[in-house]
Parts: sequence; C-alpha cells; structure tokens
Amino acid sequence: MIVTSVQSDSHTWNLVFLQLLIEELGYDVVNLGATVPDELLVAEALSRRPALIVISSVNGHGYQDGLRVVRKLRLQPGLGDTPVVIGGKLGIDGGESEQHIANLLDAGFDAVFDDRPGTTAAFRRFALRLPERAARGLA
Repeated sequence: MIVTSVQSDSHTWNLVFLQLLIEELGYDVVNLGATVPDELLVAEALSRRPALIVISSVNGHGYQDGLRVVRKLRLQPGLGDTPVVIGGKLGIDGGESEQHIANLLDAGFDAVFDDRPGTTAAFRRFALRLPERAARGLA
C-alpha cells in the first residue's frame, strides 16, 4: 500500500500512525511522506501498483487537494481500479459536509474518512475487505 499526504500538507505524525496501522493489518507499506507532489504520487502508483492508496491530510486542505490528485490518478491507464481513499482533516472546519464527501467520491475516491469519531475503525474495516488481502492469504 502507499501512504501519502497531499502536496500542501507537511504533517508526518498521521502518516506514521497510518503506516503502523496498515502494517498491523499485514500489509507492506510505502510511506511517501509529507508534501508529496501529485506527479510523484502518480509515478509511484504506476511503478508499484499498490493494493490501496491512502491519502491523509491534517492541514485542512485535503478536500481541495484530494479532488485534484484523485482525478490525476484516475486518468492513468492501470490505476482506474486501484482503490484510493482519503482521510483526516479535509476542511479547515473539520467534519466534512455530506456534499463534500459526495464530491470526493464522485471525483474517484473509493472511501472518505474525515475526522469524525469512529473513522479509524471504519478504515480498518475497509482495509480488511480488500481483495488483495484475500489474494495474499491474509484474510
């Protein structure tokens, strides 16, 4: 799996948390770190063909940056079916509106996990249902 932030986000503690959580579920993780340019994420996704791309934001700009980067990912041949999720503080007010979440899903995300209570558990359930997990004998 690939764990990354959006280009405008310099936070790293969230990425370390996600990496540890995902490794605990039995996956190998490539953590691209903070302030990742869209082009680098696309190149890494094309090169690595991950079971999941996890985009995390803490700075409150995940919504606008997420819309942009998921569209770039979805335009790439071979990445159209790759699961891509986004989570964290996606807007400066936190707790994204249902319309913002719908917009992110319409743009190409498979799931959105904003900063409301319970989203870590929801993410774990999502990751445990991925087909790649069953294919690797981890289910």
